[in-house]
Amino acid sequence: MAHNISVDISRPDEDPPPQPERRHPNTCPVCHSHYRDDELRERLRVCGQCGYHFPVGARERIEQLVEEGTFVEHDADLRSADPLAFVDLKTYTDRLAAAELATGLGDAMVIGTASIAGRPTVVATMDFGFMGGSMGSVVGEKFARACDLAIAHDVPLVCVAASGGARMQENILALMQMAKTVAAVDALHEAGVPFVSIIAHPTTGGVIASFAALGDVALAEPGALMSFAGPRVVQQTTRETLPDDFGLAEANLRLGHVDEVVPRTELVERLRLLLGVLGGEPHVEEVPEEVAATNGAGGPLGRLRHLWRFRRGDDGQG
Repeated sequence: MAHNISVDISRPDEDPPPQPERRHPNTCPVCHSHYRDDELRERLRVCGQCGYHFPVGARERIEQLVEEGTFVEHDADLRSADPLAFVDLKTYTDRLAAAELATGLGDAMVIGTASIAGRPTVVATMDFGFMGGSMGSVVGEKFARACDLAIAHDVPLVCVAASGGARMQENILALMQMAKTVAAVDALHEAGVPFVSIIAHPTTGGVIASFAALGDVALAEPGALMSFAGPRVVQQTTRETLPDDFGLAEANLRLGHVDEVVPRTELVERLRLLLGVLGGEPHVEEVPEEVAATNGAGGPLGRLRHLWRFRRGDDGQG
């Protein structure tokens, strides 16, 4: 018996959109310059052609900022629990294990004591590679302990933030860290301990809405996205056309949300200046005027002058 077999081949009217070409992590997304690992590390992960700032992990960030051999890590054994037994495509515990394996970190923040430009300092750095630098219970606890450490030793706290916001797998427990970290910053202020916040790309959501924005001096790296929600979400929600630099460090500087945008290659020198003033030396009058000229009387010099007088007990006159 013969059987007639009909085969209908249908094709879509349009070809599927081409998949974006996979970029090597050492290739600059702006000018497409490519670097060897050692070459990029030596350049502090800044493109020598266009100035693009590549992402930096927490431990490498510490290497860039502190004097060699001075960093002593604290509370490295803290780990997140899973009280909500959260599951999406994976269990939360599996995601934590994968992030620890990929980064070598226990969570998205590393804290400890160190010396920056000859000044004893407490350092807290975030790693975006650990679950998008999201803030859960461990990040909040580590930041609070870093504040306690700075108060106990009466030394400045320098924090580098890089985060996508609160950690969804911890739900309300993650949101509680916003209040916890703000209270920790308030304790710093009451103790008269300086807090320098450095905002790296990206810093969004609950982190920029809490401790990252509360430094006595707030610095940002060039091109860093620092907004509660990203431009795509804001544009879809408001149905308005946003400026090209919406949420970027340069726009936030223009609006007065940060004190200065500092290239990574100049960050240690800027910290030397800031920590010197906040620590009592050199006198405010010795701060180079070009620093103040970058953003006027409301910039770093003006705020430091106020804090300097407060710590000396002056009445603020003259």
